[in-house]
Amino acid sequence: MRPPYRWNLGDRTLELGERTLIMGIVNVTPDSFSDAGQHHDRARAVEHALRLLDEGADIIDIGGESTRPDTRVESSAGSAPPPDPQRKPISPEEELSRVMPVIGQVRGMRPQAVLSIDTYKACVARAAVESGVDIVNDVSGLLWDRGMAETVAGLPCGLVVMHMRGLPETWRQLPPLDDVAGTVKRELEQRVCAAEKAGIARARMVIDPGIGFGKNYEENYPLLAHLEQLQDLGLPILAGTSRKSFVGKAVAQRLGDGTLPSPQERLYGSLAAMVITILKGAHIVRVHDVKAAVEAAAMADAIVGAE
Repeated sequence: MRPPYRWNLGDRTLELGERTLIMGIVNVTPDSFSDAGQHHDRARAVEHALRLLDEGADIIDIGGESTRPDTRVESSAGSAPPPDPQRKPISPEEELSRVMPVIGQVRGMRPQAVLSIDTYKACVARAAVESGVDIVNDVSGLLWDRGMAETVAGLPCGLVVMHMRGLPETWRQLPPLDDVAGTVKRELEQRVCAAEKAGIARARMVIDPGIGFGKNYEENYPLLAHLEQLQDLGLPILAGTSRKSFVGKAVAQRLGDGTLPSPQERLYGSLAAMVITILKGAHIVRVHDVKAAVEAAAMADAIVGAE
């Protein structure tokens, strides 16, 4: 069974559990792994967000910085390799210049839309929430910016705490995990406790296992297989499997030609993985293909509701 929750977003509350909520992705970046930067233009990003809402998205997640493997990110909470002048993380100013106009236009055109900012930078989170964003989605789990927890504690918004191992530029060198589900559960609990200590109420939090983030291909499959273990933490679960490489890997192995399908060619595998996360207890799914996800989630919800 999927337990119900009420997610406190400050000025509003989302009911979680009766049906799966769909979070649509809007990447305002030139280097997104999933869409090759096709929504980097502000006007196209706004158009895309409105289209996702029309297709049934419950939440729009707007991001201005890619965290694909091998990218460099700013981290004030841990050591990082020496700077590479060829691969610099984008500045907060650049990230803000990408996302703020999109946030403003979407909020102005759809005042009731639930908006999320995908960022690990406290200053970006603050500016976004002060401009009407409802949720801060921190892929680092409050680890990369030491000021993020305190900042979110003082803002009227919800928080997604995601599990992340290492930094994107070091993911390929991380040692393997013997018990990936157990490790994710234990480390997410630590991040949630740190958030509470900073003054963020549990009613404001959703947890995300960070599928694909600091996990190799083989680690993502058992993480999905045992995703229900995260229910022990007593918080709603968000899961994002859309277009990720481990989906393409499974498809390539089945087809037997060894060719990894492009992100845009991973729709059916992504939907299958998404349905599995719902059956394992996910309350929210983060997707690129909203229309298809709405239909697949409707079927999964019918099964969950019949348990």
